[in-house]
Amino acid sequence: MTAPWVAGVAADHPFGVDNLPYGAAVIGGVPSVVVRIGDLALDLSSVGAALRPDLAPLVAGPVLNPLLATGPQIWRELRGALRSWLVDDAYRPAIEPHLHPLDQLSLRLPFAVGDYVDFYASEHHATNVGRLFRPDGEPLTPNWKHLPIGYHGRSGTIVVSPTGIGRPSGQVRGSEMPTFGPSQGLDFEAEVGFVLGAATSPGVPVRLDQAREHIFGVCLVNDWSARDIQSWETVPLGPFLAKSFATSLSPWVVPIEALDDARVAPPARDVALLPYLDDATSEPWGLDIELSVEINGAQITRPAFATMYWTAAQMLAHMTVNGASVRPGDLFASGTVSGPSPDQLGCLLELTRGGSVPLRLADGTERSWLADGDEVVIRGWVPATSGRPELGLGEVRGRIRPAH
Repeated sequence: MTAPWVAGVAADHPFGVDNLPYGAAVIGGVPSVVVRIGDLALDLSSVGAALRPDLAPLVAGPVLNPLLATGPQIWRELRGALRSWLVDDAYRPAIEPHLHPLDQLSLRLPFAVGDYVDFYASEHHATNVGRLFRPDGEPLTPNWKHLPIGYHGRSGTIVVSPTGIGRPSGQVRGSEMPTFGPSQGLDFEAEVGFVLGAATSPGVPVRLDQAREHIFGVCLVNDWSARDIQSWETVPLGPFLAKSFATSLSPWVVPIEALDDARVAPPARDVALLPYLDDATSEPWGLDIELSVEINGAQITRPAFATMYWTAAQMLAHMTVNGASVRPGDLFASGTVSGPSPDQLGCLLELTRGGSVPLRLADGTERSWLADGDEVVIRGWVPATSGRPELGLGEVRGRIRPAH
């Protein structure tokens, strides 16, 4: 594929024609569906009717859900058309008027979120947390290597980067009685999210080999967590108010097709899996995605998604095996991405050992947990290969506001 004619977009740009993530923006006061090329956004809501009237209703805006509903054949067809429009000079007169600098646009949540599920798919994260909470026991629970553990979140509090995050209040453990007040244990969680389309009927599970039919694309996720509220409320039922106050998404959804050559084998399985999760002979669904996390402009960790024990295909198979259906706009996230080394931990819970060993920031201040005014930025990318430049996933950022 030759470099695009779009002015200022280099062939090795992380948002070049090998990427083309989708988003949503307000253009001229109108909510529109866009695709990113370099540091520009192509207004699909305007250009679609002129170039592909048959596909135009799917990208007419204000969100991606009509496109999500169609399925992989149309997803590939539209992506192929976009690549042609951006490398063939014959389309330039039709395309160029609908390109807008990103720094002049207000980006929106790219899709209307349906159901939201958050998993716990990193063995390294689960092991580290288990050692903190059960120092005298086995770090992993007996079920952990038999199924992807997860919980249903609250889709109504999912926000787009860079929306500010209000410090939540709730009950926390006290010496005799619980107390109520603003969380003093606010944390980030560096995660990868998967956007779903192509609805299924209730009662029909999605098999491992059907994952491509339903996973539309990938985005970055910060599933903010109030650890003090979480430790009091979690036993015996699991995450609730400590997680539901806010989850941040990056504004760009990278098509899963763009990540085809980023596929890697997942870690070796040392426990036999039930047939519906057994991926020994399936196409690999591990992904070579690198993440970085900054607090107030200073990088503090570099988690590696390739180390995740459970894959996106397995997570999707498990969350539908009971007959739960898929709807366009459903979202599931990986849970905290952590690697095997100390510089690959995906949350402050791990980095500060439950708040007991404060993290020193570049400005000399220390953090056990996030302070008011702190800004967390999670970035993601797929490393370059010999035949393809680095692919950007963008960033998800949020600044902590004081409690109401």
